[in-house]
Amino acid sequence: MSTNDEIYLHAEKIDKIYPGTKALDQVSFDIKRGKVNVLIGENGAGKSTLMRIIAGIEKQSAGKLYLQGREVEFNSTVDARKEGIAIIHQELCLFPNMTVFQNLFMSSERTKGGFLDDAEHRKLAKQVLARLNYPIDPDTMVGDLRVGQQQMIEIARNLLIPNLKILIMDEPTSSLSEQEVEVLFNIMRELTASGISIVYISHRLEELMRIGDFVTIFRDGRLVAEAAVKDIDVPWIVKQMVGEGKSYPKREVAVDWEKTDKILEVKDLTLPKSGGGYLLNKVSFSLHKGEILGIYGLLGAGRTEIFECIMGMRPNHTGEITLNGQKIEVGSVSDQIDKGFAWLPEDRQRDGLIQTMSIDKNIALSNIGKYVNKFGLIDNKKEDQAVKGMIDEVHIKVADKELPILSLSGGNQQKVVFAKGALTGPQIMLLDEPSRGIDIGAKTEIFKLIYQYAKKGVSLLVVSSELEEIIAIADRIIVLSNGQKTAELTGDDITQDNLVKASYMGHHKAD
Repeated sequence: MSTNDEIYLHAEKIDKIYPGTKALDQVSFDIKRGKVNVLIGENGAGKSTLMRIIAGIEKQSAGKLYLQGREVEFNSTVDARKEGIAIIHQELCLFPNMTVFQNLFMSSERTKGGFLDDAEHRKLAKQVLARLNYPIDPDTMVGDLRVGQQQMIEIARNLLIPNLKILIMDEPTSSLSEQEVEVLFNIMRELTASGISIVYISHRLEELMRIGDFVTIFRDGRLVAEAAVKDIDVPWIVKQMVGEGKSYPKREVAVDWEKTDKILEVKDLTLPKSGGGYLLNKVSFSLHKGEILGIYGLLGAGRTEIFECIMGMRPNHTGEITLNGQKIEVGSVSDQIDKGFAWLPEDRQRDGLIQTMSIDKNIALSNIGKYVNKFGLIDNKKEDQAVKGMIDEVHIKVADKELPILSLSGGNQQKVVFAKGALTGPQIMLLDEPSRGIDIGAKTEIFKLIYQYAKKGVSLLVVSSELEEIIAIADRIIVLSNGQKTAELTGDDITQDNLVKASYMGHHKAD
C-alpha cells in the first residue's frame, strides 16, 4: 500500500455482514488529511457502520484499514484512540450524575502525587469550554444541562484527546441551536487548519454544503459517488442518494381517503422539550379508514414523538386526539392497545422483541390476555392456533416457531413485530421505519403486508426516512421539520423535491 500525504486513512474493500443483512459491501473510502470529509446517505445506507469500524467499536467482516499507508487493526476503541481516532456519537455517551469536568476527563484523568488532580481538571475544562465559546461551570452536573449543552460537552471531551488526528462526528448538530452550530463550524475549521481530519455525517444538506470539503455518498451499503463540494449542488446529492431504478411495489388502488370515514383526528399535538422549546409544536392531521398516511422528516423532526404521544409514552403532551368521532384520553400503552392501536417501534431489537424468548412467544406477547382460561392460566392450544395463523398470514419463514427469535433474519424478525401488533386486531397501526435494516426483498414483503392490512380496512400511519419508500406506499404524506408540520402532500404533489424541500424548512432557525 503506497502512502499518499493527502490521504490519512484508507479503508480497502470493507464488508460488514450481520445476520440476514449486508450492511457494507466492498466499500473503499479515503479520509483526507485536514479536510471535512462528509458522508451522506439515507438511514441504513451503511455510513455509521463504517465509522464504527474505523473507530474500533466493531470489526469488519472483510477488508483492511491503512493509516498513512500502514495496515492497522482495531480490536477496540482504545486501539483506535491510541492512533488519534475519536468518535462523537449521535446518542450521547455522558454520565448525567457526574459533573462536567468529571465527564470531560473520564478515562483520561490527570493525577498529582498519585491522586486525582481536580484543580488541573477544572482549569483544562474551563480552557476547552472557552475555546468552544461555552463558559459553563465545570462543577455543573451534566444531568442538569439541556441536550444541546450536553452535545457541546461531548464535543469538548473529544477535543481534549492529546494526539487527535481523525474526529468522526455522527449527526453532531441534531440538538444544537443555530448559534451553537456556528461555534461548532468555527472549531471544525480550526481543527482542519491544524491538519486534523474530520468525518462528518449529517442529513442537513445545506449545512454539509457550507462546512464540507469532500462528499461521499452511500446507498444500500455501497459507496456510490464522491466529489469535491465545490463541484456539486444539493440536487446532485439528492439524485445520488436516491439512485435510479430502485422501485418498490406500488399499492394497486390508493384509497380515496376523502370519501372514507375519519378514524383518527389529532389537533394541536404539542410536546415540550426539557430545557425549553418543543419536540412537537401544534401538529394536526387526520387519518381515514384504510388509508396509509406517510410521515416524513429528517432525524429529530418529531416523527417518533407523534407515535409516543398517541401510545401513551409521553404523558406531558397537550392537544386533542379523537378516535371514531370521540375525544379520547390517552392512557397507558396497554390502554391504547385496548382502544385499537398497534405500534411497531423503530428499534425492533430494543423495543419490539424480547431477545430471550422464542418466536411464538414474541408474537403472542401483546395479546396474551386473550388466551387466558377461566382458571387464569394460558390456554396453550388457543395461543398456538392464533400464532400459527399469524405466521401464515404474515409469511414468516420459520423452521420451528419455538426457536429463539434471534435465529431469524432481520426481515423475518420485523415480520414477527408486525405479527405481534396485527394479532391484537387493531384499527390503527403505527409503523415507525418498518423497513429499517432489512434487505430489499424483505422490504418488498413488508410493503405488501401494509397494503394487505389497508385493504382489510386497517388505517396505517407510516414513518419512513427513505424517500422512494414513502412515495411508493403512502396515499397522503405529512412532512415535519423541527417539530412542526411543514407540508401535507397528495396525488401529483408527492414528489422527492417537494418532500426534501419541506423537510428542510425551519432547519436554519435556532431551537
